[in-house]
Amino acid sequence: MGRYWSLLFLLVPVLGVGSFVWGASGAMWLPVDISEHGWQIDHLWNFILILTGLVFIVTEGALVWFLWKYDASSNPEPVKFTHGSHNLEVVWTILPAATLLFIAIYQMNAWADVKMRRPNVPATLEVMARQFEWRFRYPGPDNKFDTPDDIYAVNEFHLPVDEDVVVNLKSMDVLHDFFLPNLRVKQDAVPGMMIPVWFRAKQTGEYDLVCAELCGWGHYKMKGRLKVESRDKYNAWLENISRQQTATK
Repeated sequence: MGRYWSLLFLLVPVLGVGSFVWGASGAMWLPVDISEHGWQIDHLWNFILILTGLVFIVTEGALVWFLWKYDASSNPEPVKFTHGSHNLEVVWTILPAATLLFIAIYQMNAWADVKMRRPNVPATLEVMARQFEWRFRYPGPDNKFDTPDDIYAVNEFHLPVDEDVVVNLKSMDVLHDFFLPNLRVKQDAVPGMMIPVWFRAKQTGEYDLVCAELCGWGHYKMKGRLKVESRDKYNAWLENISRQQTATK
């Protein structure tokens, strides 16, 4: 019976590793990266995945080996237990602590790029999250916010390709999460705070915007679309929205 459980537990690492290999082969993996800094995020993600994967394989392998070797049916002698190994406790405390410290230092440059080194450009737009939609506000022709020519949009916003973009992120009610998977951007929108977010898109196209924080009963439908396009098309879109707003005043 013990050998049966050994083989059953062996399926856990085999199926676990196999599913990741199958996903990484292209069947189901990360969305296409279109951002300038995305490779740093992907590199860290892959590095931590491989590191934790190796630990997972070693611990699962040890578990299966002990189950197989010390099966009760083939070991008639009583089990011997050892308690209070101070050296062992020190080792398994230091190893995880050292690993976490290494990861913290290793990712510092990526963190600084996406959270600390803001590009020296004015804010492109303001994003206001609310239950259950995304509201966008662009400065009008005067390039200033909070003036009568501000341009508004809901659940769909446009950005120019190959340009630094700074978003002033806010929340009107509860905690939301501004998540652009293709740009590797994910930032909480906190009520009462204005949080700057910056990125640069390298590829034109249409991409998803979703809320990644459970924000209420309608969380599932809080999604939008980002259209990355050339500067000319972006300007034309802004002019068109501005003209529509002026016509309805």
